[in-house]
Amino acid sequence: MAKDSRFKFTTLRLEKLTCPAGKTHAYFYDEEVRGLALYVAATGAMTFYLSKRIGGRYTRLRLGAWPHELSIDAARQEARKASGEVAKGNDPHREKLAARGAMTLGDLFAHHIEIAKQHNKSWEGNEDQYRLHLSQWKGRRLADITRAEVQSLHARVGKNSGRYVANRVLALLHHMYRKTAPNLGYTGPNPAAGVEKFKEKSRERFLNAEELARFFASLEMEAELFRDFFAMALLTGARRANVQGMEWTRINFAEAVWRIPETKSGEAVTVPLVADALAILTRRAESRTGPFVFASRGRTGHLVEPKSAWKRIVERAGLVDVRLHDLRRTFGSWQAAAGVSLNIIGKSMGHKNQSTTAIYARLNVQPVRAAVTTATAAMMQAAKGKGDEKKKD
Repeated sequence: MAKDSRFKFTTLRLEKLTCPAGKTHAYFYDEEVRGLALYVAATGAMTFYLSKRIGGRYTRLRLGAWPHELSIDAARQEARKASGEVAKGNDPHREKLAARGAMTLGDLFAHHIEIAKQHNKSWEGNEDQYRLHLSQWKGRRLADITRAEVQSLHARVGKNSGRYVANRVLALLHHMYRKTAPNLGYTGPNPAAGVEKFKEKSRERFLNAEELARFFASLEMEAELFRDFFAMALLTGARRANVQGMEWTRINFAEAVWRIPETKSGEAVTVPLVADALAILTRRAESRTGPFVFASRGRTGHLVEPKSAWKRIVERAGLVDVRLHDLRRTFGSWQAAAGVSLNIIGKSMGHKNQSTTAIYARLNVQPVRAAVTTATAAMMQAAKGKGDEKKKD
């Protein structure tokens, strides 16, 4: 824990407290009462929590928002009281819900998201799924939500937002009832259990040579920020979120590599940087304004999902049914077309698979660099070639 994240809470200190640049939230801890924490969001909202291990699980118990619900002294008093209950073997959060009569879906999600923030890198996706599709039931008691209602919701979300989104919402609801609710004393039925998911087809969409030419031609018409971002996504094959949050401290120009500390697979990945990617980074480094390669003035400090720019690019290029994640598939597909082994492709894309993990661990960056260089060179040549043919026509 950073030294500046622990100090004695005072009104003056809290009034000056802000969320660190580039982060969505941060926790600060009181020196006077052990376990008393203050959650500070990038929006400026502040909430007191008690951080404790309850029943073998690390838990944050919400005490109240500062300054509207609790003063600093009141928060300390509540924290001491709750700590005393924990010492007796009681669970203050469970008892608090019981005292209110019954647990609601809103109560359950509030507890779930606090745990998810500690262990799940996709917790923001959970927040969106709940806010957009489940928050309508936030005041409903868990035991009152029926399977028929969940089936109806699943079908409605599938129709309006797509099968993939509907399945993720169903999975979130099922997980909360199965994993989180029992820890809070809920013993009723799980209305999401037994609801059949939609079948999902694995996408095989990638850009061919002719489409790459149109893609790059359209890309040239974009502002430099978006032009560089999408090109980097294609040239590295990295996931969108990793490219968005690319940090200068993770770039080693001498070794021509980008080290991602933790990916979706939960492991660190070393990404070889080909000449075109290095050229983009070298140019952007000359006018860097912060810790992120693709900096912005938003609350995260870096570019967030550029949906509008992507829509402009694909429409201008006349590309049909192409998503941003398809750039990653294109990266892998062109490696396969160049004869690169599946093991090397998996290594370059940061995949984690039980049958190949042991092999990945023995691979160094050199064969991966060779594979990436071969594939990206083929993509760029194909795009250039097709573009030249069109000019001749």
